[in-house]
Amino acid sequence: MARDIQITFDCADPAGLAAFWAEALGYRLQDPPGNFASWDEALAAMGVPPERRNDASALTDPDGAGPRLFFQRVPEGKQAKNRVHLDVRAAPGLDGDARMEALEAEAERLVSHGATRLRRHEPAPPLGAGHIVMADPEGNEFCLD
Repeated sequence: MARDIQITFDCADPAGLAAFWAEALGYRLQDPPGNFASWDEALAAMGVPPERRNDASALTDPDGAGPRLFFQRVPEGKQAKNRVHLDVRAAPGLDGDARMEALEAEAERLVSHGATRLRRHEPAPPLGAGHIVMADPEGNEFCLD
């Protein structure tokens, strides 16, 4: 039986990290519940005090194909390398120089939105197509693949 999945990020700033990943993946902020025009309006109606309104955030794939991304505030910072990470497929169907040029362009774009470039792995045929390791604004590693 196939199951829906959600990917959850522990973080210090759910709204900020959600904004970064929305930009990186082309996702959008999940709509507020009911007839509320904004999340702030919905949370105020639920009695959530202003200082708690950035405790969580969620993104959805506008095409409905990808998993929901959920961001939750936690008190501790990131401690070590991720054991699981996202691969952002930024150069599908490309190889060689064209692939690496597309990955470099995406790396530059994401750096302008708060990512950090960590290292580049050159193509090593036949199995290694090349990729760039990045970190999001809170240090979570991901690959441009």
